[in-house]
Amino acid sequence: MDEREKLRKFRELDDAFAEALRELEKPDSRLDIPTGPPVRSLEEREAEEAQQRQQAFEQRLKSLMSEYAQPRESVAALLRTMKTLGHIA
Repeated sequence: MDEREKLRKFRELDDAFAEALRELEKPDSRLDIPTGPPVRSLEEREAEEAQQRQQAFEQRLKSLMSEYAQPRESVAALLRTMKTLGHIA
């Protein structure tokens, strides 16, 4: 693209931007400006990620229990012991 074409495109963009600003300044302006998806708070995202990690852990644990034929009670006892010894939080 040569310099003249770049300058023309810049002027078109500048004109379009100026027009949009003028429209926004009008008190009766009802522009439909897309805002994108709703913004979620950081707490909501962290809670969702924590829930996903919990679900992934539970699925993996169930898979291992099935693979090694371990009943729920023995796994629960093992986890309590590990927690008591400070190996898990």
